[in-house]
Amino acid sequence: MGLLVDAFVYLAAAVIAVPIANRLGLGSVLGYLIAGVMIGPVLGIVGQDTEDVMHFAEFGVVMMLFLVGLELQPAVLWRMRQQLIGLGGLQVIGTTAVFAGAGLLFGYSWQTSVTLGMILALSSTAIVLQTLNEKGWMKTSGGQGSFSVLLTQDIAVIPMLAVLPLLAPASAGENPAGAGSGHGESMVDHAHDYLASLPGWMQAIVVFAVIIAIIAAGRHLMRPIFRFIAEARMREIFTAAALLLVVGTALLMDMVGLSAALGTFLAGVVLSDSEYRHELESDIEPFKGLLLGLFFLTVGAGIDFGLLFGAPGTIFALAVGLILVKFLVLFALGALFGLRGANRWLFALGLAQAGEFAFVLFGIATQTSVLDPELVKTLTLVVAISMILTPALFILYERVIAPRALSGSDREPDSIDEKGRVVVAGMGRFGQVISRLLLTNGYEVVILDHDPQTVENVGRVGMRAFYGDATRPDLLHSAGLDSADLFIAAVDDREKQTMIVEHVAKTYPRVKILARARDRHHIYELENAGAHVAEREVFESALALGKRAMVELGVHPFRALTKTRRFQKHDFEMLDDLRENFNDGGVDKSYIDAMRAHSDTLFDIMKAERDERDDREERSWTPPPKSDATL
Repeated sequence: MGLLVDAFVYLAAAVIAVPIANRLGLGSVLGYLIAGVMIGPVLGIVGQDTEDVMHFAEFGVVMMLFLVGLELQPAVLWRMRQQLIGLGGLQVIGTTAVFAGAGLLFGYSWQTSVTLGMILALSSTAIVLQTLNEKGWMKTSGGQGSFSVLLTQDIAVIPMLAVLPLLAPASAGENPAGAGSGHGESMVDHAHDYLASLPGWMQAIVVFAVIIAIIAAGRHLMRPIFRFIAEARMREIFTAAALLLVVGTALLMDMVGLSAALGTFLAGVVLSDSEYRHELESDIEPFKGLLLGLFFLTVGAGIDFGLLFGAPGTIFALAVGLILVKFLVLFALGALFGLRGANRWLFALGLAQAGEFAFVLFGIATQTSVLDPELVKTLTLVVAISMILTPALFILYERVIAPRALSGSDREPDSIDEKGRVVVAGMGRFGQVISRLLLTNGYEVVILDHDPQTVENVGRVGMRAFYGDATRPDLLHSAGLDSADLFIAAVDDREKQTMIVEHVAKTYPRVKILARARDRHHIYELENAGAHVAEREVFESALALGKRAMVELGVHPFRALTKTRRFQKHDFEMLDDLRENFNDGGVDKSYIDAMRAHSDTLFDIMKAERDERDDREERSWTPPPKSDATL
């Protein structure tokens, strides 16, 4: 019953803490850490058994690196080589050098200093990528730079795993992989003993042969095996085969004294071009997520709160110092690689924490006696606190730094020396089409955008745009809204779009406002803010593609056009009818009931049309005029 009780405790802690942490914007990694703290140091539900659980959970890291390898197709890596080698490589090497130098100044050996530098150079992939995606910052220059550095760091973990045993004192002979424990331990030890009895040159040949075997098997053996298993159409067997691949590769690498994570990463890269890549990812991902979550739970449960309460000032000073040093290095690199304004701040603040791989590398460094266990206890606290402070850094960027950076602290808004009948705010994929249509038809258009790169890019193709934030009233005034006839709001950010529309509607009541909407609810929000016309950004294109889909399925083009127009007409009617059921607080039961009724009506209309079509002869068709050939 002990195993069931422990499983219940760990799962209950994760189920309760992780969703709450996500709702608070802390991310799943911090949720697991906090849950571990609660069931360990705070409540004392789990105790010394966490170390045994951690050894099992470390296999989640092995699976993570297999999935990282699957994502890193050689062709993609080659295209990103400048960002990876340049920005990412300099970040890893530069930060490692800074922290290694600090370690030497504090009197640590060069092995310990280099180890600390490598570990603290890494940032939290889980926290940063989740935040960038949630906030919509991934496509910005700062977001892309952050992604490149995180990808480089994930790759850099592999040589770090290989280097750590080499930094160990001569007396330390422990296996650092940590993945060979369990039922296969005697077999692994026997293989270690046999390999150790061979001459050095023979050991090198065996290791090299194992690596070549993994690459060759991935290229020529695993694909036909997975094809054979897939033809059996038994999902559970394919999942078992995926797990067998990961476990077998880890065991093979462990037998020859190399890192299990290194082997599975290599296997993932080899299979990244395979047609079964996505299937492998979907099968391994749940196991990886659970084991990694368990790993972070055990890390949180093992945090020494006595040490924290004994020297809170020192621990927090070290955490803040870690963040500050990494921020300065990243800020300098951002400037060197052309990141400016808010993008540079996002890049530097977002990556300033230590990462989850630090906990893994701390464990390996302790096993190999490169780091003193007491030092690792302190640094585990420092890393955890730096990660806990990360959401506050993102809030600082979003609420304080970004508005000031965008308002012109790095670049002043352009002086607008043109006037036009139309003012367009936003030159994204939506605003560019509108602007080109109006300009090519002879209308005078003043275009605004807050991304200097976008302004520069459209200028290269002959379209003049002015840099500036359209949420600023003075910029809208200088764009000539007081004399314009039309204002088109095409800003990407939903909240800013609504705010701009509301300001223009109140300040320039004579100007007609056309606005881009994300969805039906956004249409209602924009109309309430004062927009005269709001169009969903993908509605017309989705209709056009839907019409083409019916043609590809064998429907006559004229009939597909008729069906599409009937759907469009009904959707517009539903848009009008649901307006009175919509409220700013969200949808309620009346809205859902009305929408369901309209959906049922649409099915009835289309069914009646199908029945009518079946009764109709092909010769009774009347082809559409040529001018009506498209939607």
